[in-house]
Parts: sequence; structure tokens; C-alpha cells
Amino acid sequence: MAELDMGQLMIILSLLFVLAFFASAVFKRFGIPGLIGEILVGVIVANIMIGDWSLLKDGLNVIRPVPGVSDGNINWDILEVLAELGVVFLLFTVGLETKVKDLTSVGRAAMLVAILGVVIPFILGYALIMVWDGNMYHALFMGAAMVATSVGITAQVIKDLNLLGATESRIIIGAAVIDDILGLIVLTIVAGMANTGNIDIMSIVEIVVVSALFVIVIILFCAKGVPHIVRRIRGRNKEKKDKDPKWSSKTDLFAVALITCLLLSALAVQMRLAMIVGAFLAGMIFADYAHDHALEKKMESVTTFLLPFFFVYVGLHIDLGEFTTELLILAAITIVLAMIGKYIGCGLGTMTGDKSKKSSPNIVGIGMIPRGEVGIIVATMGVGILLADGSPAMSSELFAVVVMMSVVTTLVAPFLLSGAFKKKYGKEPHFEAKTED
Repeated sequence: MAELDMGQLMIILSLLFVLAFFASAVFKRFGIPGLIGEILVGVIVANIMIGDWSLLKDGLNVIRPVPGVSDGNINWDILEVLAELGVVFLLFTVGLETKVKDLTSVGRAAMLVAILGVVIPFILGYALIMVWDGNMYHALFMGAAMVATSVGITAQVIKDLNLLGATESRIIIGAAVIDDILGLIVLTIVAGMANTGNIDIMSIVEIVVVSALFVIVIILFCAKGVPHIVRRIRGRNKEKKDKDPKWSSKTDLFAVALITCLLLSALAVQMRLAMIVGAFLAGMIFADYAHDHALEKKMESVTTFLLPFFFVYVGLHIDLGEFTTELLILAAITIVLAMIGKYIGCGLGTMTGDKSKKSSPNIVGIGMIPRGEVGIIVATMGVGILLADGSPAMSSELFAVVVMMSVVTTLVAPFLLSGAFKKKYGKEPHFEAKTED
């Protein structure tokens, strides 16, 4: 690995952050979610070419990896780390504003949204590629990529609108946690078939059991363990305060919360789940005490710096030079099916699962559309798996299509979601997370 040039890295980060900041401000001025501007910054920077000179590669010395061909350089790796940290802390912040009772109140709806939002897109993705080139493994990985949901995109829109307490928001967040587990099962099946030609039943059972236990244990700890611990701590603090009026607790709950976020994110990875699942559950642990200790406010400075890198990073994956006319047609069909699959599947799940009928299937369907970095990760895995004949389980052409689908769904969804929320809750929507429906 090349030696890190800190001066150069600071220039890269400064430039991308400033461009993202101004693009976000311009888009917000016109009532469009700022993250769309940040993603477009990534797309533009990645595709500015003058002859053989590239702004991304030659100007900034950021080398994007080509799956199955070459790795990225250290500057790309650092951008990836910052991007991942950004979305981890975003989901941690969402967790801080989501109490256990809020999540469990929409459990049935979230489960159906997740299941139908996996089944229908997978069928559509698989059928499309079977018609297109007839390669079963290409079709399986396209289906798996269509299953993905990038909840970080939707979560940011919901936070910007102050609507984390809305029923639709809770359904989307709950469904995203379940969706991650189901998506992992699908990916395990598909990867297993590509590697060996067989389905590893034990791996699937292991994922289901471990994932379910992880989520259930954290939720039970939030509901039963945390209140008990807090009561004991407060009791000890009161005793010490009574004995010495000048005594004050030195414990910084914000530091404890951050440590918990990082540890549970790491634990989620060890259990083969996404880091954001652990981060979200970590936030829920402190949700009842976040307001008193101003945890959300303290997190703002962290996410303000890191989140723009996440959205720019998503945009940097697009290489417009890879697309022929034929590939653009396939990409357009894939994007339409990706949006329809999630919209119909998740909308039906909402209509079937929400007995109160207070939630909007339209909002939930749109909120689950973004694929973001998750779809790209699935496609990258497909390119890296070699079949018995030596060919990759997902071709480089289809990889480019999935990247295009992931970025476009990520660009379109925030705009549609913001409009749908405003249509239901008004032009200046505000819905406190602690409010009960």
C-alpha cells in the first residue's frame, strides 16, 4: 500500500466537503433535499475528464477500485471509512430518537413491509436478467442487489423533516432492520449457490438465529435492563450528593453512548449484520435519556462533518464512460423495476400490516426505494466470485448497471419522499419522536 500523504488527504477532504456543503445549500434553497446535491457532487467529480486526464484519479489522486480487476488506493479507502462512519452515526442518532415502544408498536407492519419488499424486487431482478442474457447466476445476483435498502438515505430525509416520530418513519426504520437480516439470508443463498452450486441450510439457520437473538436481546435490555441500571446510578449519585453537596458526577453519558455505538456496530459485523443495525440498536439503548443529556444535539457536530462524505462517496461510484446504448437501456429498465418492486412490495406490506390504517403506504413504499451503497456491496461480491468456468458470478457490465441503479434510486427517493411527507403533514412538517399516535 502506498504511503499516506496527509497534506494531500487534507486537500481532498477539504475540497469534497466544501463542494458538498455548497451543493447541499443550493438544493435546500429550492426545497430539494440537500443530500441530492451531495451525491451529484460525487457523480460530477468522478466524471470530469479532459482527454486522458481525470479529476478524480489524476487531480485528487483518488483511485476508485474496479471489482475483480484492481483495488482502490489509500485515499479511496479513507473516504470509504469516513462514509461508513457517517452512516453509522446517522443511524445511531435515529436510534436515540426511537424508543422501544415506538418500534414494537409497528412490529407487524414492519415485518410484512420487509418480507414483501424483499420477495417482489428479487423476483423482478431475477426475471429481468433471465430474459436479458439467460445466465442464472447473473440473475441471482441482480435479484440480491434489488433486495437491498439503504436506510441511511431515508433516515436523513426523515430527520431533516423532524418526522422521526411519524408512524411511517417507525415502520421504515423497523423494516430496514429486518430487511438487512433478510437481505443477508438472500445473499448467503445466492453466494453459496455460485460458490458450490448448493444451498447451505446450516448457514441460513445460523444467520436467522444469531440475528434474531442479537435484536431481541438488545430490545429486552432497553426495556428491562437500562431502566434498572439508571435507577441504581441515580440512587448512588443522590446518596453521594446528600453526604457531600459539592459532589457531582463526572460521568459523561455522551462518551459512554459513543463507545456503546462503536462496540455494538463491531458486534453486528461479527454477527455478519450491517454496522448500521448495531448503531441503531445502540441509539435505542439511550433513547429514554437522550433529551435530558442533549445527546442528539451533541451528535449533530459529528454527523455534520461525516455525513457529506457518505453521500459524495455514493456518487463517486458512477462512471458514465462505461455505459453503451444497450447498457443504458438495461440500466433504465432495472431502475424502473427496482423502484416499482420496493414501492409495491413495501406499500402492500403497510396496507396489510398496519391495523390502525394511520400510515401511508405511499410514504413507506418510497422510503424503502434507495439502494445506496448496499446494492453496490452486493454487486461487488458477485464480481469477486468465480464460477466453475472461471467467469464471475456477476459480469462487469451488470456491475455497472447495479451501480447506476443504486445511485439513481438514491437520488430520486429523497425528492419523492420529501414531497410525500409534506403532502400528508404540511409544508413545514414537524412530528416529535416522543409523541404517541
